[in-house]
Amino acid sequence: MSTALPAPPSLPAGKRRSRWRPDRLVDRLSIYLPVLLMGLLALASYWLLRATPGVPEAVVPAAVTSEPDYFMRRFSVKVFDPSGNLKNEVFGSEARHRPDSETLEIDDARIRSIGEDGLLTTATAQRVLSNAAQTEFVLEGDAVVVREAGRAADGSTVPRLEFRGELLRVYTDPQRLVSERPVTLLRGKDRLQGDTLDYRADDNLALLRGRVKVQLSGR
Repeated sequence: MSTALPAPPSLPAGKRRSRWRPDRLVDRLSIYLPVLLMGLLALASYWLLRATPGVPEAVVPAAVTSEPDYFMRRFSVKVFDPSGNLKNEVFGSEARHRPDSETLEIDDARIRSIGEDGLLTTATAQRVLSNAAQTEFVLEGDAVVVREAGRAADGSTVPRLEFRGELLRVYTDPQRLVSERPVTLLRGKDRLQGDTLDYRADDNLALLRGRVKVQLSGR
């Protein structure tokens, strides 16, 4: 005896089961993949644009003026040689550096310098100007330069020298002192005056011009 099994109930229209087919998924991906890639590329381009630094603006160098670019007040500067011995010392109430001329101006300056021969030289003035290489110094206002007495390398006595004037120019290489204004030179107990002066330390020679007055001690 055989019994027929009832047929499975049919699903209503619109609710039929759909089978999962890999080929359809591939088709859909193939459709949306270009759009997705374009979106990723656009996003990556935007990120690179934000992350990449912009083109730097051209830096226009500032015009060089005579206005001081730095200054010091109530200062003291010391310079030592490799052995630790003091070579130069500069005091001042104020110093200003002017970038256009690369000059240094010092008010109420006092300078001490010890030469290779060990002789001490001091200089004072109301105002001192120095060039960038520090090979030329202009002393203005009650300018005084003194080289103290001592002994030379050969053992001979070096007399004290003192220069006084309203404007003295000091050169370091070669060592020279020049004045275009009246100046007084004291050498030991001798006194010399002139309208101009050109003193060369290497030759130990002083040339005075104009109205020259000489007072010799006789010793």
